[in-house]
Amino acid sequence: MVFVKVLKSSTYFSRFQVKWRRRREGKTNYRRRIRMVSQFKNKYATPKYRLVVRTTNTDIIAQICTAKLQGDCVHAAAYSHELPLHGAVAGLKNYAAAYATGLLLARRMLKKLHLDTKYEGKVEADGADFNVEPSDTARRPFKAIFDAGLQRTTTGARIFGVLKGALDGGIDIPHSEKRFPGFDKEKGDLDSETHRERIFAAHVADYQKKLQREEPEKYKEAFSKYIENGVKPDQIEDMWAECHASIRKFPDAKRFDQTFVV
Repeated sequence: MVFVKVLKSSTYFSRFQVKWRRRREGKTNYRRRIRMVSQFKNKYATPKYRLVVRTTNTDIIAQICTAKLQGDCVHAAAYSHELPLHGAVAGLKNYAAAYATGLLLARRMLKKLHLDTKYEGKVEADGADFNVEPSDTARRPFKAIFDAGLQRTTTGARIFGVLKGALDGGIDIPHSEKRFPGFDKEKGDLDSETHRERIFAAHVADYQKKLQREEPEKYKEAFSKYIENGVKPDQIEDMWAECHASIRKFPDAKRFDQTFVV
């Protein structure tokens, strides 16, 4: 009989410590999380707010959270499936929808804190970088840190659309413009016009026009929601501009049987 060395004995299994559930599921990197949520001891119980962004196959989720011993506490949340209430009836998963979701979250959170009239952010979305400046007559701006989770932080990713929307909405978030669409690594600056085209889904409109000319059948299949709601390629930018105006006017959460009139 061949000798077989026992690598995992009963002693090994009796001392084995099971990893936490969300680590086993591959949902949380606790090494990164503990460094993100830890607060200085001399700040006592001051909450450390995080802008948490998660994407699914059908939705974009943005939340303002704080960490407690009992678990994360969500103070405000916004979802891209709320955007049809504000006039954006199609394209709820692209960069433009991510920007609008971040804008909705920012205006909703600031209204909850009674800071919406003090910090309006950038009303006109021109694609340029923006930082919230403290007011001399009001409280300091609401500050949060960006939490991307386990998602890849590639240049032009949708999670940075949520970040840009929250910045323009009036939330102070430490960031760099290097991951926004249109950033030139060689020149070291951001092309605001390219970024603006993404915010208003101009790239989607250009692709629609191309498919209309070259592959009409594929256009009907890929953009059926746009066709169903009567949104033509030339109307996409106006649709998102009206959505931004509606969000700023009505940031509160509403039922889906209610609509907003700007």
